[in-house]
Amino acid sequence: MASLLWRVAAAATVKPICLRRLHTVYQMAELPETHQLLRDTCRAFAEKELAPVAAQLDREHKFPAEQVKKMGELGLLAMDVPEKYGGAGLDYLAYAIAIEEISRGCASTGVIMSVNNSLYLGPLLKFGSEEQKRKWVTPFTDGTKIGCFGLSEPGNGSDAGAASTTARLDGDNWIVNGTKAWITNSWDASAAIIFATTDKALKHKGISAFLVPMPTPGLSLGKKEDKLGIRASSTANLIFEDCRLPRENLLGEPGLGFKIAMQTLDAGRIGIASQALGIAHAALDCAVDYAEKRMAFGSPISKLQAIQEAAMAKLAASEAATSIAHKAMQILGGMGYVTDMAAERHYRDARITEIYEGTSEIQRLVIASQLLKAYQG
Repeated sequence: MASLLWRVAAAATVKPICLRRLHTVYQMAELPETHQLLRDTCRAFAEKELAPVAAQLDREHKFPAEQVKKMGELGLLAMDVPEKYGGAGLDYLAYAIAIEEISRGCASTGVIMSVNNSLYLGPLLKFGSEEQKRKWVTPFTDGTKIGCFGLSEPGNGSDAGAASTTARLDGDNWIVNGTKAWITNSWDASAAIIFATTDKALKHKGISAFLVPMPTPGLSLGKKEDKLGIRASSTANLIFEDCRLPRENLLGEPGLGFKIAMQTLDAGRIGIASQALGIAHAALDCAVDYAEKRMAFGSPISKLQAIQEAAMAKLAASEAATSIAHKAMQILGGMGYVTDMAAERHYRDARITEIYEGTSEIQRLVIASQLLKAYQG
């Protein structure tokens, strides 16, 4: 961990003591000293490298290639990957802290980081062979390459067990046909983990996971989606038409795909919750900065009350982020509705955190199921 912290601190060129005053409204628990240093240096990096260009990246739908490369050099794209594979070798608390601070500077960059860490590298570390880790993990740790994750399909969304994409074995190759939808990082990725049915009779137990190089014959990309928010990250369909993959590109065992997908999403939700907190922080910062500089009707009291209300709403992640971003726009009044103010972007960015990695409705089902198991156990 120390190696990452020194690299982050050196690259940020901003000492934590020099950071601008931030509107932190709570302190749930004291972080270990090393994690505090990570938080401060990631925050400094986000303020210097991300926040100044976030609006332009959003406006132009531009992938932040330069910033992603720097983050890779700092170890932020492979945070819990062991050092022997080129990663930072950190824990998930460090990962959550870093995602929150990066997303505070630019939500799009935060989701790019989250997908590479959680959805692409995560299942490879858990289920990949040693040879697969060397080939598919190490080149994706330094920011020169990023990965993506293909689970959702047109029409089945959060239902991971309804994979209509198929893969059949033909000699030493798997032949893949089907479409994966809403794939984050798709246009900028150099590899994907995708899920396809290899035995329809077994239903969700007949789903397998595959490693796909990008580009590769038989795989084409759909149009880039023109999204409401996180517009600097690319989102598109992966379209497979008799795409041939080497037999060794199977991740894990045949039929293990559903288990791989579920465990991956469990970890991925940590990153998205952290992203939501970062967006909420950014929206609150924007609202407070504006309210401090402008008095309504000669008194700041009404805006102060609104800020306090927004701050107290910070009890959950995704839904709270949307609520706080909404309140931030209200505090800014008409100015909150124009693209010149960051609050408008934060409002758009926050909404997706209630949808991807499982909608809020799916999350409630998961939580209820876990509580029921705990009660019955």
